[in-house]
Amino acid sequence: MSARPLALIVEDSDDQTALLRRHLTREGYDAFTASDAESAIAAFDGIDPAIAVVDLILPGMSGQECARRIRERFPHCFVIISSVLNPEDYPPADAALPKPITGARLHDALGRISA
Repeated sequence: MSARPLALIVEDSDDQTALLRRHLTREGYDAFTASDAESAIAAFDGIDPAIAVVDLILPGMSGQECARRIRERFPHCFVIISSVLNPEDYPPADAALPKPITGARLHDALGRISA
């Protein structure tokens, strides 16, 4: 059994998902990925994420609603919103990760966990 914390990635772009998985693995996380909010929510009973990176523009349910549900189910989870939208338009979250995503930006966002 892994002692690494779990990162939930909710992202509909395969390229962005792979990029986030690679960066989060380097940061010491295992990753669980979902290509839409509904798939992420369906997995809630089997996961306990320490962090969640949620894209705002998803097929079906919005990333904003998904982030709200993550926060309700996992109040300890550090929620990071990721989007091409203007960060001023992001819903309340623990951190913002504007696209294009870089390892340095993700590292900075994760640095807020202990801040």
